[in-house]
Amino acid sequence: MKPLRSRFEKDTAKVVQNYTESISFDKRLYRQDITGSIAHAKMLASRSIIDWDDLEKIVAGLTSIKEEIERDEFTFDPSLEDIHMNIETRLFEKIGEVAGKLHTARSRNDQVATDIRLYAMDAMYETIALLRKFQNIILDLAEANKETIVPGYTHLQRAQPILLAHHLLAYFEMAQRDLGRFEDCIKRTDSMPLGSGALAGVPYPIDRRGVARELGFCEPSANSIDAVSDRDFIIEYHAAASIAMMHFSRLAEEIILWSSAEFGFVEIDDAFATSSSIMPQKKNPDVAELARGKTGRVYGNLISILVTMKGLPLAYNRDLQEDKEGFFDTVETLNSTIEVFAGMLESLTFNTEKMQQAASENYTLATDVADYLAKKRVPFREAHGIVGQLVLLAISKGKALHELPLTDYQNLSPLFKEDVFSITLESSVTARNVPGGTSPKQVERALKKARRKVNE
Repeated sequence: MKPLRSRFEKDTAKVVQNYTESISFDKRLYRQDITGSIAHAKMLASRSIIDWDDLEKIVAGLTSIKEEIERDEFTFDPSLEDIHMNIETRLFEKIGEVAGKLHTARSRNDQVATDIRLYAMDAMYETIALLRKFQNIILDLAEANKETIVPGYTHLQRAQPILLAHHLLAYFEMAQRDLGRFEDCIKRTDSMPLGSGALAGVPYPIDRRGVARELGFCEPSANSIDAVSDRDFIIEYHAAASIAMMHFSRLAEEIILWSSAEFGFVEIDDAFATSSSIMPQKKNPDVAELARGKTGRVYGNLISILVTMKGLPLAYNRDLQEDKEGFFDTVETLNSTIEVFAGMLESLTFNTEKMQQAASENYTLATDVADYLAKKRVPFREAHGIVGQLVLLAISKGKALHELPLTDYQNLSPLFKEDVFSITLESSVTARNVPGGTSPKQVERALKKARRKVNE
């Protein structure tokens, strides 16, 4: 039999069923729902609220339902609204009236809140594992390119020479902050709503701490009203995911630029690119472009849940059904993006010769020449002006700085000596031997520190 419809005399209109059902998307919560139900049933039996024989039937029925779902033999019925009622109805069909005892001392409100928290923690642990894998690939690439010099950019203009490893480690640091946000979010997700009932708690001698331990929560929720209506942890995941996707979008932008003929710094592996339907020579960076596009989608999911939550009075409101589709989408979008980027980066080919050539052009050593004067006690602003004139002179002659004669240097400042020509790409990066700098020594230290972080 199906659960009773209580005071209602009419069936729900078909159009309402279609509008209000959530089974089409919340069916993915079946594992969490069944796990939570089994833990709840065990507690009810341990507190003599149901008989041990009833517990045995309930657990066997729920286990059988889980197997049916995983064998794709379970028929989800939209008229039953959600995953909870679909499972409960099937349990009635399997074990009869005993199924009705399972819902003692709980409501769908605390049930769904528990399910979604379990799902969220699983999602966050998966995201963290994927970010760690991504970080390891970044570190492998940095290790392999510790001596490769590339142009560093500001305003997308060549600025100063840096090590490619140093550039790559910037993305390691972004991912490290992302990890911190997800790890921190777990702390606020890790409280169990079950036992809160609809909003006021339940009038049974239940063991909430025992159920929390059974389900892997560190503690039960502190306030029953807040427990059934709180979705902060979902908002927090969306926010952390939005920042992470922003980081991947920035990396995507660089891959797109660097793989273009105008840069030619990297070659994307064929497995992570596509061709044109009309231009046979094309190799398009579609993976990177899609990640850049999907970032906006994740932002939209964050805004959607914020808008949903902003006007809700306490406690549970059906609006909260809208928390799931966007959340599931964000989890899938972020985790698939991390995974595909890990593979794409691992297979990238760097054109180190072209990178180094680009690093030597566009007067990228001008700052080092200004520093040369500043070390001779010339005020840096004055040194900046002198070197600016030197660059202007070189541009007018169509020469690089090192191609100008010493007399051109000394016409602007008598402090210039022959040793000014010892300024090179290698000396430039080596000179920046400060914590966080691009010198080989500092990059080596940063790599070792990063490896320790990943292995903690």
